[in-house]
Amino acid sequence: MTVRIHWLTILKLLALGALSVLLLSCEAVSYYAQAARGQISILSAREDIHRLLHDKKLSSDQRSRFELVLALRRFAQDELALPVADNYSAFVEVGREHVVWNVFAAPEFSTKAVNWCYPIAGCVTYRGYFNEQNALRYARRLEAEGFDVYTGGVDAYSTLGWFDDPLLSTVMKRSDWQLAGLIFHELAHQVVYVQADTTFNESFATAVEREGIRRWLLSKGQDEWIVAADVALSRQQDFVELVIRWRNCFAELYEQQLTTGEMRTRKQLMQQQMRADYLLLKQRWDGYAGYDSWFSRSLNNAQLSTVASYNDLVPSFDALLMSLNGDMSAFYSAVRQLAQLPMEERAARLASITQ
Repeated sequence: MTVRIHWLTILKLLALGALSVLLLSCEAVSYYAQAARGQISILSAREDIHRLLHDKKLSSDQRSRFELVLALRRFAQDELALPVADNYSAFVEVGREHVVWNVFAAPEFSTKAVNWCYPIAGCVTYRGYFNEQNALRYARRLEAEGFDVYTGGVDAYSTLGWFDDPLLSTVMKRSDWQLAGLIFHELAHQVVYVQADTTFNESFATAVEREGIRRWLLSKGQDEWIVAADVALSRQQDFVELVIRWRNCFAELYEQQLTTGEMRTRKQLMQQQMRADYLLLKQRWDGYAGYDSWFSRSLNNAQLSTVASYNDLVPSFDALLMSLNGDMSAFYSAVRQLAQLPMEERAARLASITQ
């Protein structure tokens, strides 16, 4: 049942390898080598979902998951105008908790995340590893250099159209609407992707994800799903607003003329105050503890940047979609036009849409 790797896929991998050898340092070649090995392992383990559905040994849970994914593919194409192609038509058993571990970094006294630049993806605010220990090793190195560092596991990612992205075992336990949102989000990256603008890319994909969830739940007409998703998304929005508000407070702190010792003391105090605000938020949520793990971490600048990247521009994209009467094709066209603008002009246009 394994899907064979197409010759064009092999050529793409060879091209990436050659580019790494010719243009990059030894350290970068080592990094790209692990990335290539990880991607090849994913591609070589793909199993066609339609074939799997004919396997009599398939469990009922897996069968319902696969059937759901096929239905979500059709919905994404027909109702959201997303470029589905052969994405999520194959399944991969990853065999670990996460498929990738991303390392984020920021200066000790700045909320501006560090960028890493790659030949294909351009500049992004993270560095991904297919092995957790390699990610943690690199994170320790950045910490030794004085950076705030955050490392988190990732359950899925987009290859931006270079390869057909498969369904991974790491996402199989998500609720129906969460799985739908993930697929819509990753497919959105194939609509438009701007090199060196993580916030634009992720905020756009998040806006598509949320609109897709809303439309899909309405199409199902199952009130219990709609209520559960509304509650979860409302809590997520509360969480995002809390983090962004405090991120802005930290940014204001770092602009003050203070000694290093004074800056560190105030930073630690504000981190404590942020945790206190979260406890108050939990009371509004009737004690819901879904974000406890996130708030148990350091709350440093790198960690704060992971939330901002995915959400800062979502209100602007929501407003743009609304101004186009919910027409997804027109929305994508308008976003592509924005993507052609210089970053500062693009940001100004998006801000004006919200206003």
